[in-house]
Amino acid sequence: MSDKLKDVINKQNAQQNPDDSLTQLDDIVQLVGFIIGDEEYAVPILSIQEIIKPFSWTRVPQVPAYVKGVFNMRGAVIPLIDLRLKFGLTEQKHSDETRFIVMKHGDEVAGFVIDRLTMALRIKKDNIGPPPDTINAEDSLIDGVGKEADRIITILKPDKLLQRDF
Repeated sequence: MSDKLKDVINKQNAQQNPDDSLTQLDDIVQLVGFIIGDEEYAVPILSIQEIIKPFSWTRVPQVPAYVKGVFNMRGAVIPLIDLRLKFGLTEQKHSDETRFIVMKHGDEVAGFVIDRLTMALRIKKDNIGPPPDTINAEDSLIDGVGKEADRIITILKPDKLLQRDF
């Protein structure tokens, strides 16, 4: 049998059994990973509106220390939150690897300062565990804990990150 004929048969088989590929896709969570301090975190890829290099922002008075200020992105005024400070770490000067991740959930939009972007991740749902028992799962920023090869990735809830508490 020729290679072309094999290709046609394989394509027909794939078209006749599309549920297999859909089931496999449903079992995978797509995330974007980033570093804050010494820990790796991730958020669902669909919650990210944009990833940009740092640029100037305007300070805002009478807000918590982790709210760096606001910046203008294509006419929208967006709050900028330093995740190092929000997570109780010391402030660090921006480096060449520092990025702003602009996230959106519903009508809420905010920019977050991260130390370093890692990569886009595809983790099977079976490899994602619940948040640690030591925290209240409903109020927590943590959605789950992903296991990828030899590392542990804390998966954050975009809706909780974007929740205004200031």
